[in-house]
Amino acid sequence: MRFTPLPKLSLLFSTKIPRLQEPFYVQSPLVYISSNTSSAIWEPSGTSSFSLPSHSTFVQLLKKRPSLTQIKQIHAQVVTHGLAQNTSLLGPLIHSYIGCRNLSFARIVFDQFPSLPPTIIWNLMIQAYSKTPSSQESLYLFHQMLAHGRPTSADKYTFTFVFTACSRHPTLRGYGENVHGMVVKDGYESDIFVGNSLVNMYSIFSRMVDAKRVFDEMPQRDVITWTSVVKGYAMRGELVRARELFDMMPGRNDVSWAVMVAGYVGHRFYNEALQCFNDMLCHDEVKPNEAVLVSILSACAHLGALDQGKWIHVYIDKNRILLSSNISTALIDMYAKCGRIDCARRVFDGLHKRDLLTWTSMISGLSMHGLGAECLWTFSEMLAEGFKPDDITLLGVLNGCSHSGLVEEGLSIFHDMIPLWGIVPKLEHYGCLIDLLGRAGRLESAFEAIKSMPMEPDVVAWRALLSACRIHGDVDLGERIINHIAELGPGSHGGGYVLLSNLYASMGQWESVTKVRKAMSQRGSEGCPGCSWIEIDGVVHEFLAADKLHPRISEINKKLNEVLRRISIEGGYVPSTKQVLFDLNEEDKEQAVSWHSEKLAVAFGLLSTQEGTIRITKNLRICEDCHSAMKTISLVFNREIVVRDRSRFHTFRYGNCSCTDYW
Repeated sequence: MRFTPLPKLSLLFSTKIPRLQEPFYVQSPLVYISSNTSSAIWEPSGTSSFSLPSHSTFVQLLKKRPSLTQIKQIHAQVVTHGLAQNTSLLGPLIHSYIGCRNLSFARIVFDQFPSLPPTIIWNLMIQAYSKTPSSQESLYLFHQMLAHGRPTSADKYTFTFVFTACSRHPTLRGYGENVHGMVVKDGYESDIFVGNSLVNMYSIFSRMVDAKRVFDEMPQRDVITWTSVVKGYAMRGELVRARELFDMMPGRNDVSWAVMVAGYVGHRFYNEALQCFNDMLCHDEVKPNEAVLVSILSACAHLGALDQGKWIHVYIDKNRILLSSNISTALIDMYAKCGRIDCARRVFDGLHKRDLLTWTSMISGLSMHGLGAECLWTFSEMLAEGFKPDDITLLGVLNGCSHSGLVEEGLSIFHDMIPLWGIVPKLEHYGCLIDLLGRAGRLESAFEAIKSMPMEPDVVAWRALLSACRIHGDVDLGERIINHIAELGPGSHGGGYVLLSNLYASMGQWESVTKVRKAMSQRGSEGCPGCSWIEIDGVVHEFLAADKLHPRISEINKKLNEVLRRISIEGGYVPSTKQVLFDLNEEDKEQAVSWHSEKLAVAFGLLSTQEGTIRITKNLRICEDCHSAMKTISLVFNREIVVRDRSRFHTFRYGNCSCTDYW
């Protein structure tokens, strides 16, 4: 690195010295840079006198946290007045540029430092780059710093910033380990700042043996140390170990709680996340921050825990917590996924400022409720307000068209992605296109679309088409598709075999069903078991098909038998058994479909409540028999039932479903 004087002003700025639009003031005594002169003015006691500004004048100006434009003006005056060689002024100038997130100008000043910069200036630049995607530049500067040697030597802060930079890129793990050796050699391993950054780096790289060793050897630990190691275990899915350390913490802050709650949510332990949140409110004086609230709202959304989600919304309002974009988006998503699209719309309409996240969340919510027309209208509103959609927004719109049978509208949006918005369709968008065509019965068009994809179709795309074949009873195309799925490799076709088995079963081809199930067994492919959740009095209850584990299962079975008897007599319900996967007699088939998880959940809802909406969340697509049963139950028992399955919502009222039997 060469350290030469600053270049002429024309090299730093593409235009002449910018004229100040207004005086830039410092508190008394009044000092400002005039808009029509290059001198600084000092006016004590109302009398005017003129003098050249000193470096302290500019330092005072920079301490006022000026805007980027004002910093450039000050910089120009510094060069004009021959102070570019003053090292005590260049440090604040670099700091000001960094404060405005303009590293390019900060780097210009740094690279032209008239002498070897002191350690504090090196640290300033290394720290600034460590927080950006260009964190490798921190390591380049660190290397240059070491090359100059003393009196410029790395200190504990240097190492802290270097470890932070390494933690941003997995490829820099080896470099971080080498720097760890330097830390030990230079005697900084006992420093708490260096130790914290080391624990954090190893935790991010999932090197928990190394992280725990550094943690154990630290003579002093603080809440950051503990939180970093808890985060490391939580990120790896070792939630039991993470919770053990979390409970051992001598003190916790909002970040600690956010890490634990996010760990549970990230690994789908939603009930545990809710319990952790309740523990935070009951046993700790720490208030939940934005990260905690967003994570716990996500847990409520996945569980369909509407009552808890409402309580959290009330908590946010009562404590006057700012409705940031992230919290607003999480609230809209929670209400939509809990079946209250009206509440989601109310939150959205009440926002003073909307961004792409909130628009996308609202569009996706309308989509999963099958409100395709309203989804398209909201999308049009978004475009009218000048927002450009991203790939996730368009995914929501395409899903809305698919769930509502709006084939032409969906095709139009898909084909407009590149010319109108410059977004190249991804696998997910092609999956929506195939689903859109398949649901509408245009199976050959869907098959052609999947074969013409510019990338290799994944198993999800093939399964979407296979699911359409099952709906429309096209066995021949289904067999061709399963052959394609099998070519994608082991472990990718379990769900495809289940769909093909269902397809054969619906056509009564039991020999083919047996053959497919044998192939599943040989490949180690198993279908995901059906599971449903229902929230009663703030407690989420889980049911599997033919569940025997619920503490009230005897009462639930008795209630379910009563429900099935009444809907058969009073509502004309007839069990649909064509998707039973085994060659059984008709009576046994009826028994098989009677104990599906969503039926147990709705029986428990009727047993536990006398009125109001029954809300159920299911991990798989609702079967035809359960769909028919839910419609009849809503009529006979005069109850609204909302079921969220894997792809959309079904709202059952008075014997009808919101999907109009198009799902």
